[in-house]
Amino acid sequence: MADILTVAQQALLGFDVELIDVERAPLGLLRVVIDRPEGVRIEDCEQVSRQLSHVFEVENIDYKRLEVSSPGVDRPLRRPADFVRFAGERIELRLHEPVESRKTFTGILRASGDETPVFSLDWEDQSGQVRTLPFSFDDVDRARLDPVLDFKGKKR
Repeated sequence: MADILTVAQQALLGFDVELIDVERAPLGLLRVVIDRPEGVRIEDCEQVSRQLSHVFEVENIDYKRLEVSSPGVDRPLRRPADFVRFAGERIELRLHEPVESRKTFTGILRASGDETPVFSLDWEDQSGQVRTLPFSFDDVDRARLDPVLDFKGKKR
């Protein structure tokens, strides 16, 4: 999979998109997830699909179907730069090791913009008290955006 990811990254260097993930799924599906700061348009997916189809054919990468999509509203955060970019946003964070007997936290991401950024999460405990959880990128098992969506005035 690392080879496919590297090939896809190289193929998309001239494009105004960020490669988020490449995943092999059942029945020969190759799923590619891209993002742009302004949001992914259908034209971006079409352009990336055409480019990758040609490159994967040349590189003899076997797949039956290629799917190119946006990461959606619950975009995964995979690199330290993602944490800096989405500072101030609500995220769900899962740590490798438990802190206060729990591994999963939801709250507002904070990040300093230094060369070696410092991360923290402002979260509410059971009593409603806002607390700050400092963490490093190496502490993170996985993280994703967790926006509050408003459907006809109903908030989660």
